[in-house]
Amino acid sequence: MLLKENDVVLFQGDSITDWGRDRNDPNSLGHGYASIVAAMLSFKYPELKLKFLNRGIGGNRAIDLKNRWQEDCLDLKPTVVSLMIGINDTWRKFDENDATTTEEYKATVRELLTDVKEKLGARIVIMEPFVVPYPEDRKAWREDLDPRIHAVRELAAEFDAVMVPLDGLFNSAAINVNGPEYWTIDGVHPSEAGFGLISQAWMDAVEKKIESK
Repeated sequence: MLLKENDVVLFQGDSITDWGRDRNDPNSLGHGYASIVAAMLSFKYPELKLKFLNRGIGGNRAIDLKNRWQEDCLDLKPTVVSLMIGINDTWRKFDENDATTTEEYKATVRELLTDVKEKLGARIVIMEPFVVPYPEDRKAWREDLDPRIHAVRELAAEFDAVMVPLDGLFNSAAINVNGPEYWTIDGVHPSEAGFGLISQAWMDAVEKKIESK
């Protein structure tokens, strides 16, 4: 099974993971999907006695994770690592002209996941970065983000990770229900409904993995 008794589940990533976290409190999960998923798992699987940690930091790119991976992942000895990173690798190209190539991004994330597997023996959940066309200029981001999403999918297969397909889910919701502004506040950062979508998608993906074993 993906989840086992006494697992330590670490949520890692950027501001979407960090959301509302008190960085002075090592047990703070924030007010976003990390807290919601922790609540749902604790409710549905109390017999597992799971522990949850959040070390997301707003603005991080893949290279920033690499620079703090020892302290904020390996030293914590999680048994499940949930990773969402990549949108800032795209964002910095457009707001600061500080590009990270897809190849550099993929190589960095592969290094992080290799550490998780080889040094921790932990199980992995990979979440797609996403963007929806709100405001309109976010449409231009697709040419840079889409290759990163494909890289994430390839890495998920390579590391036998659970993949959470957020980009497709967000864009489908934006088209079908209430428009993109209902799901995000700026095309990237989720609204309350958006955090609900992420949390449910995480649960769906992980529970499918549980049921398949």
